[in-house]
Formats: sequence, structure tokens, C-alpha cells
Amino acid sequence: MAAHLKKRVYEEFTKVVQQHEDLSAKKLRLTKPSKSAALHVDLCKATSPADALQYLLQFARKPVEVESVEGVVRILLEHYYKENDASVRLKIASLLGLLSKTAGFSPDCIMDDAINTLQNEKSHQVLAQLLDTLLVIGTKLTENPPVRMRLVEVACKHLTDSSHGVRNKCLQLIGCLGPVEKGAAKESESQAAKDVQKIIGDHFNDQDPRVRTAAIKAMLQLHERGLKLQQAIYSQACKLLADDYEQVRSAAVQLIWVLSQLYPESIVPIPSSNEEIRLVDDAFGKICHMVSDGSWVVRVQAAKLLGSMQQVSSHFLDQTLDKKLMSDLRRKRTAHERAKELYSSGEFSSGRKWGDDAPKEEIDTGAVNLIESGACGAFVHGLEDEMYEVRIAAVEALCMLAQSSPSFAEKCLDFLVDMFNDEIEEVRLQSIHTMRKISNNITLREDQLDTVLAVLEDSSRDIREALHELLCCTNVSTKEGIHLALVELLKNLTKYPTDRESIWKCLKFLGSRHPTLVLPLVPELLSTHPFFDTPEPDMDDPAYIAVLVLIFNAAKSCPTMPALFSDHTFRHYAYLRDSLSHLVPPLRLPGRKLVSSPVSPSIPPHEDPSQQFLHQSLERVYNLQHLDPQGIQELLEFTIRDLQRLGELQSELAGMADFTATYLQCQLLLIKALQEKLWNVAAPLYLKQNALASAAAKQILEETYKMEFMYSGVESRQVVIIHHMRLQAKALQLIVTARTTRGVEPLFGMCEKFLQEVDSFQRCFISELPHMQGSFVDKLLDLMPRLVTSKPSEVVKILQTTLRQSTFLHLPLPEQLHRATANIIEPTGESDNPLRFTSGLVVALDVDATLEHVQDPQGTVKVQVLYPDGQAQLIHPKPADFRNPGPGRHRLITQVYLSHTAWTEPCQIEVRLLLAYNSNRSKAAAKLPKSAWNESLEALPPPENGIEGTIPFSKPVKVYIMPKPARR
Repeated sequence: MAAHLKKRVYEEFTKVVQQHEDLSAKKLRLTKPSKSAALHVDLCKATSPADALQYLLQFARKPVEVESVEGVVRILLEHYYKENDASVRLKIASLLGLLSKTAGFSPDCIMDDAINTLQNEKSHQVLAQLLDTLLVIGTKLTENPPVRMRLVEVACKHLTDSSHGVRNKCLQLIGCLGPVEKGAAKESESQAAKDVQKIIGDHFNDQDPRVRTAAIKAMLQLHERGLKLQQAIYSQACKLLADDYEQVRSAAVQLIWVLSQLYPESIVPIPSSNEEIRLVDDAFGKICHMVSDGSWVVRVQAAKLLGSMQQVSSHFLDQTLDKKLMSDLRRKRTAHERAKELYSSGEFSSGRKWGDDAPKEEIDTGAVNLIESGACGAFVHGLEDEMYEVRIAAVEALCMLAQSSPSFAEKCLDFLVDMFNDEIEEVRLQSIHTMRKISNNITLREDQLDTVLAVLEDSSRDIREALHELLCCTNVSTKEGIHLALVELLKNLTKYPTDRESIWKCLKFLGSRHPTLVLPLVPELLSTHPFFDTPEPDMDDPAYIAVLVLIFNAAKSCPTMPALFSDHTFRHYAYLRDSLSHLVPPLRLPGRKLVSSPVSPSIPPHEDPSQQFLHQSLERVYNLQHLDPQGIQELLEFTIRDLQRLGELQSELAGMADFTATYLQCQLLLIKALQEKLWNVAAPLYLKQNALASAAAKQILEETYKMEFMYSGVESRQVVIIHHMRLQAKALQLIVTARTTRGVEPLFGMCEKFLQEVDSFQRCFISELPHMQGSFVDKLLDLMPRLVTSKPSEVVKILQTTLRQSTFLHLPLPEQLHRATANIIEPTGESDNPLRFTSGLVVALDVDATLEHVQDPQGTVKVQVLYPDGQAQLIHPKPADFRNPGPGRHRLITQVYLSHTAWTEPCQIEVRLLLAYNSNRSKAAAKLPKSAWNESLEALPPPENGIEGTIPFSKPVKVYIMPKPARR
């Protein structure tokens, strides 16, 4: 027993000594077991093809390192030659293709083996899979022309295979790897590899429709890779339009469109005649004919392609809107030709039958149509199609063609207006958007306007708002049309009060576009009388405000209109100019002091007084260093107040003014927190001041996140200033924590984390550092060697001194800066009737909000519900709940489900919108060098954990609810 214990003691002592020597001599290295050896063992254990297939399936689920790929491939090929079962060989061929895609692995070492396996393979499925593997290999070796040519030759040899799958893969390989460079084919190469277009074209007439489709797609692949297709293919493609299979016809339509873009001005003959026509016109007629195809997939594709054929002749374009063949698309014979034919026939009118010698309306067989009769009225057929996908595609094509041809826009207007009555909401919406895009080229007649305005009764909010957007940019021909539009919009306002903002905005643009048409309507709209005083309308009436918005915007371009105003109209103008400045423009009214024009028309945009005031305020603030501390704080407070007021008055500058005011607010908080009196006495005597500094640092962090994530248009110059301010706040937090924390141990980790953040700041914004001379981070980087070796107490003293001595960085303003805002339309929060529901169950609360300048609303916008007992509920709206009515604007229409226990009386809950953010998705995180992650992990500090949070960006709305106890 003693001998046994002695032996154990010696063993343990030896182990300890050996471990100490290993640590000092070399680093520990872990090796992973070989994947190829494990796979070889598994495949050798397999007693049946089913077992081998099971092992291969398990292996396919595991990742393979780059260095193990070649060994694994060798094992798979070795087993492939031994295997008799086709399903196992098929799986091995599939795995070879997957392994060839491994990043960092060059598959040229296995190409010869993969080609050799094709020689003796009998299974068509395995052959097709092996060709697919060769395609993967060739795709990875695109820079090696000899390899590509060899693979193309292999594919050409197998084009005679009886299986359609093999021929498909061969054509796909030729299309993806065939030579497209000029002079790529050399004399040493085979003739088969020289003209890939001829090889592929020969399979346009293959007996299998799948092969014909693959051939057309291979030709299109060559075109996408840069090879100019031969015009001779056009006649073959035209024949394929009559194929029995829709996949072939669909691909042929695409090929004809490509050729029409390559050779638009080429002349092609019309079959069975001596006439000739431009290729783009002929292709247009043929694609028009496919709009009446039996397959709706082909019809959709044909309709979409018509919109991009903008080089087509105008008379062909006009024919698409008429089902009867126009006379200018027929070749008419001269009178001499007709008389000669009549003379040669020897027949004359006998006179026995009335009108037997009258000219016939129908066309005889001698007349030649320049366009197929089936292609006549292509858009009429498309717009009347039974499938709504075809109708949408036809509307989009009409839009594209009308944008490039004002005359065609006028002609297709009636058809687009008719689509406003479509049974499918998506089609109606697309028609409205289309007309808005071409509204600059058209003027609506009264009958068309009547049809358009009828859509205002639609129950869909999206449809109504899209129509309001359309009316904003529509040209109306008569004053009766303006009056009709106003009446219908006021009816809309009465029926749907929530459309108020959208209708006011619509009338603003309607008035500014038609001042001369609004002028004769002013006495009627304002109910003025030349002899009698009329009662003053109620200013709280949204309909009266709508009328005033129309008139005041028209008066901006019509100086004679104010003479028709009553006294109360001028007072109402002054009120609306202050309360709805974004809807009511500044007017020059003679002899009135009520109106002032902040921006005179004679002042150029770059000399806008509001812009001047903004820049002068900033210049005044940048000279802070010359003032005493009290004067600095007062100047910052006055400037912040002025900028906030400027943002309220000028909606165009609101984003820039708020952004600047927030930055100055952060600077003011920092200055207050660094006052001398807070730091000259021992910390225990100044707990209140320490709390003030801690709260200031926390608020600065919150404001910097708002500046970074709530504003669109922020550039890298502003991001670096924001992160610099955030770094100062973290330094302030570290100083306060050091003064209130006992012991040194907790400070080591905090100081190390702060220095890592300084290093991360330097790596992210290294290009901006030259513009930050004298700043906090500039001085820190100079002191970095000293900070790394100092104790925490010394680090805190250096940070405190550096914070006080750092200069105030200038904030450069971008050209466009917009703040993300949200306005909750529903619920209104004005109802005193509580929403009653049984406790324990749920009730749906409709939420409708407009979002302005929100980036990625589907991923960032949340709905928060606060209950009176302090509970908070966060709801993530579905992506389908967001609409995009225009650039920079979104609409959220969703339902929030509420539930709670029973209450004794109704109480209010708060509903607000939040903007979620994540610091890892910021612009600063995107600027980190990606190559750094591939280096040794010891060279970089651990990355900062992503900060996630939410920012309220809408006013809360209070809603009365009353959960009732359940009935027993």
C-alpha cells in the first residue's frame, strides 16, 4: 500500500513539473480528427447501398474545413469507382459539387477525375449530376480559359445523349462557360467549341420541350455574359412562339425582346410578301400577339416586356389600343393596280344587283398586314384579362411607354381611368400610381375627372390616399373641374374624417397648380356678397379650412385674388399661417400688417434668412472659449431655445435645427457636469453633485443615440462627432464611478473597457482624426502609452483634466437632414367612452399612424402600451402592416390586442410608437475593417457589445379602457 502511494506521489509530481515546462516552452495546439479518415471508416463499415447512402447523408450535414476538402474528395472518388448502386453514386456526385463550392478550395485538382467518371457512367441521372458538378468547377475557375474550353468540349460530346436531363445540363454548361471573348477560339481547339451559338441554336428544334427551353435559356445566358447574339437567331425564335409548351414560349418571348434591343433598326421581311419592316416593330407586334396567349404566365411576361420597348414606331404603339386593324398598318394598292386587276379578270358589274360594284370594307387576300391581327389592341386585351397579374403587368407597361411618349399618354388616358373601377384593389392602386407618374403629360377632361373622383368613396384607405396624391399633381382643364374636385374631396372629408391631413395637402397643391381656375370660384367658395355682410364661418370646421387652403395657395400666384377676401378671411389667414404653416404659404397682402413673408421670392435660396440665422447661431456658439463659464451656459441655453423655436416655425429646417439643438444640449450638460465646485471637495460631501453628473452622462448617452438613429441623411462627418460626444459621456461616467466606488479592483475592468472603446473609435474613424485637432480623443490618443501603464486613479485624473481642456468641436451640417417623426391618427384619444371588454379576454385596438423619414420601418418601429399599474407591452407590427405611399413616408395600420384583469373603474392607457436601434447596425460599426477578423484574435480587443434600446418618437395617445369582471 505504501509503495502504491509513493508511486502516485511521484506521478503527480512529475506531471506538475512537466506541465510547467510545457507552458514555458510552447503553446498548446488542438488538432481535430481528420474528416476524410472518418468518412473512409464509415464507408468501409457500410454493408449495403442503403447504409452507405445513410452515412453520406449524415456527412453532408457537417461542415468541412478547407484543408480537409481534397482528402474527402479522394475518398469519395475511390468509393465512387467501387460502388455499383446508382443512388449512392448520385449522392457522391452531388457531394463533389458541394465540396467544390468550399471557399478557399481550388477544384482544378479534381477536374480530371470528375471528367473521367463521365466516360463509363451509364446512369443518366448520375451523368446529369456529374455535369452539374463540372459546371460548379468551371464557375469557380472562370479565370482559366483552357479549363472552360475543355469543359465545353465535354458538354458538346454529351449533347447526343438520349436523356433530356443530360442534354439540359450540357446546354446549361455551354451557356455558362462558352467563350464570349473575341478571338477566344484558337486553331488548336475543336470546331465544336468555336461557335457555341450554332450548337445551342441547333437544339431549338429538339424533340423534348425541356431541352428547347434549356437551349433558349443558354442563349440568354450567353447574352448576359456579354456575347452579342447573331441576328439569324431571330427567325428561329419567332417560330418558337407557336410552340405547344408554355415554358418554351415564355423563354422565346424573352429572346425576341433581347434581339429587338440588339438590332432595333435592322430590316426584316414580312412572311408571304415583299414588304419589309424594322425588327423592333416586328418584335413588338409578335410580343403583342403573345398578350393573348393561352398561358397567363406568358401573358404576364409579354405585357411586362412591352413596356421596355420604347424604340417602337408611334403607329404600332397606337395600334395596341385599338382592336380593329388601322389602315396605316396595311399595304394599300394603288388605283392603277386595282384597275389592272379588274381589267384582267374580265368581269364588270351587270347592274342587276344593287351595290354589287360598291367598294368593299373587308380587306381582300391581296392586302398585306404589317402587324398580325391578333396583336391589335394588345393593351386592351391585357387590361381586360381575367387574371389580375396580367392586368397589373399591362398597367405597368402602359406607364413606361406613356412616360416616354406624351402623345401616347394622352391616348391611353381613358383606358387607365377605366382601370380605377377594377374589382381587385391592387390593380386599382397600381392604376392610380401609374397615372400619377404620367400626370405631367396629361390634362384631365371633366368626364375623366368624374370617373377618377368616384374612387374617393372607396373603403380602402390606401386607395383614397393614393388618389389624393394623384390629384396633387394632376392638371385640370376647367374651373368646373376644380369645383367638382373640391366638392368630392369635402364629401370624402365628411365620410372619412381621418383623411383630413391628406385632403388638406391635396387641396394645397391643387390650388397652387390652378390659380387662374380658382380665381372665379372665390366669391362662391367664401360666400361673399357685394352688398351684404355674410356670417363668419367656424374656424374649427375642417371643411372650411380645406377651402381656405385651396384659396390661399392659389392666391400666392394670383395677386388680384386678395381683393375678393373679407375682413375675417384676413384674420383667418393669419391664424392658419401660424397654426398650419406647412399648408398655408406666405402672402404679400397690400396694406396689411398681419402678414409677413419670411422668405421673399426675390431672395435666392442660398440667402434664406432662416438658413442664415441657423448658421449665425452656430458660429456664435463656436467662440465659447472666450467667455466665462456662466456666460457660456447662458449663450448655449439661449441658442438652444432659438433653434427649437426655429424648428417649430420652419418645417423645412426642423430636422437640422433639432439636430443642432440636441448637440448643443449635450455640450451644455457636459459643461455643467464639469464645473469646478463639483470636483474640488471630497466626494462624500457632494453626493447630490455626483448624482447630477451621473444623470448628465446618462442623458448625453441617450441624446447621442437619438442623434445617430432618429435622423436620416446623417453623414460620416456627423457620426464621428456623435461618437466623440458619446465617448466624453462614458469618460464622465468613469470619473463619477471612480469617485463613488471603494477599492481598486472594480476600476481595473472599467478602465480597460474604456481604453478598448478609445481604440475602437480610432479604428472606426481613422480618416476623420486629422479634422479633430485639440479634441478630447486627440489628446487621449497622444496620452495612450501613459494611460495603458497607469493605475486607475491616475487614469481618472488624466481623463478629468483632458475633459476640461478639450475644445468644442464644430458640427458640420449636411445638405439634407430629416428627423424621424410619427403621428398617431387613430386612436384619437378624445373619446370619453371607455373601451369595455371582459377581463382575461382580449380586445383589438386599431392603430393608424403616419411615419416620416423612418429608415427600415419594418424592423425598427414598435408599438408600446403602458397600463396604469406600470405594466408595459411592446408589440412588433407585421411587415404587411406598413404601406409606402411616397418617398420618405410610410403608413402603419395595425391592430393591438389588449388584455388585463378586472378594474373597478375605467382608466387610461398610453399608446405610443418607439424606434428600436442597435449600435451594431450603425454606420460606425459598418466602417470596421472586415479583414481584421481574419487576423489573430490576440491582436484585437474584444468588440463592444451591441447596445440595444428604443426611442419614443411619437406623442402618447391616451385611451380609456374598462376590463369588466367575467359573469358567473
